Amino acid sequence: MRQPTPAPTVGFISLGCPKALTDSELIVTQLRAEGYETSKRLEGADLVIVNTCGFIDEAVKESLDAIGEALAENGRVIVTGCLGAKPGQHGGTLVQDVHPKVLAVTGPHATQEVMDAVHRAVPKPHDPFIDLVPEARAEFRGAAGIKLTPRHYAYLKISEGCNHRCSFCIIPSMRGDLVSRPIGEVLTEARALFESGVKELLIVSQDTSAYGVDLKYRTGFWDGRPIKTRLFELCEALGELAHEHKAWVRLHYVYPYPHIDQLLPLMAAGRILPYLDVPFQHSHPDVLARMKRPASGERNLERLAAWRKACPELVVRSTFIAGFPGETEAEFEHLLDFMREAQIDRAGCFAYSPVAGAAANELPGQLPQALREERRARFMAVAEEVSVRKLQARVGATMQVLVDHAPALGRKGGRGRSYADAPEIDSVVHLLAPEKASKTLKVGEFTRARIVAAQGHDLVGQPI
Repeated sequence: MRQPTPAPTVGFISLGCPKALTDSELIVTQLRAEGYETSKRLEGADLVIVNTCGFIDEAVKESLDAIGEALAENGRVIVTGCLGAKPGQHGGTLVQDVHPKVLAVTGPHATQEVMDAVHRAVPKPHDPFIDLVPEARAEFRGAAGIKLTPRHYAYLKISEGCNHRCSFCIIPSMRGDLVSRPIGEVLTEARALFESGVKELLIVSQDTSAYGVDLKYRTGFWDGRPIKTRLFELCEALGELAHEHKAWVRLHYVYPYPHIDQLLPLMAAGRILPYLDVPFQHSHPDVLARMKRPASGERNLERLAAWRKACPELVVRSTFIAGFPGETEAEFEHLLDFMREAQIDRAGCFAYSPVAGAAANELPGQLPQALREERRARFMAVAEEVSVRKLQARVGATMQVLVDHAPALGRKGGRGRSYADAPEIDSVVHLLAPEKASKTLKVGEFTRARIVAAQGHDLVGQPI
């Protein structure tokens, strides 16, 4: 009997944000469905795919370095992602200008284009006896495909692109205008993820608040019932699924529009996590106007107060830019005052960085790099003061913790996260060894923990 030909192997490097990660998951799912094997090693693979980020200069450099490393270790490289959409100086792409030996370059959210390039470089494996038989592998999660996150949490992208034209951002030029996924498709994937054991579903997009705007909130169908393609109805249905599977739903990239107020009762009722990732970017109306942000910021303090009144447990994370072109000292002090009054639980800050192709590059009043960095440091000092006070207030409380790390069943302790902590970007809860010998900790399961200390940006909890 003829021995089957070994399946071609494809190495994969995924860079950038969770939205890019979901693109990587789609590509890997399609690769495996067509019979390709994925490899953790670049050397020796038949091909390497690099999914890039091109949002800021540091991300561009990281992506170009990763492509160079893949070319050096393997030599056969396909590039996709946001950096792939950046034009070069000679009619091609920036990637091809820097690395002319790459086999192909595509933009983001381009699964079919990537697969076409893969087929040209490494022909699709074919076995007439198994081509139409789905492979029963642990990595497959029904309608959800393959996930590149740990098994107990997953990102679910509900839309692609963005309708805003913020002056510092080039994402619409790379990912296009808003395109919302059909609500039935989103909920089917969510159910498949929960049924596969996912305990935390992280909802991502470029603008989660705008879900369904492009479809004029048209009515879709799921489980035989009509349901509007709108964020509130989506969260309501996700909350029902999460409750059924004793899991969490966390929202990211939520703009502070008035209709977000409708979500707070769902959070207060425990249907979705009382956590909002809101990219405020600044507080001063004049800076926001130069940024061309969709909200003026003048009512954000009022809106935060109303949200917290409706749901006292609410945790807010946000990102800000310091040193934006034309930012005066008074405007920056306005931002610091906003931070102190708004009491943002989790805050990150970037020193403004020009991005090729962004309208902000042409604004007057470009600030020296040293001043931008100095303002960033001052902002983070204030943000840390707020965060430390908030963490200290948690000491003595009992919290539900999702376990992320627990060697030897947690007999010597472990690490997890509370509802206030998104993976990889927020704090963690360091879990002490259980006091009872019968108590164990398992990755992907919840445990109750009494918070006994705050340690820097993290908490320390005693499992109970």
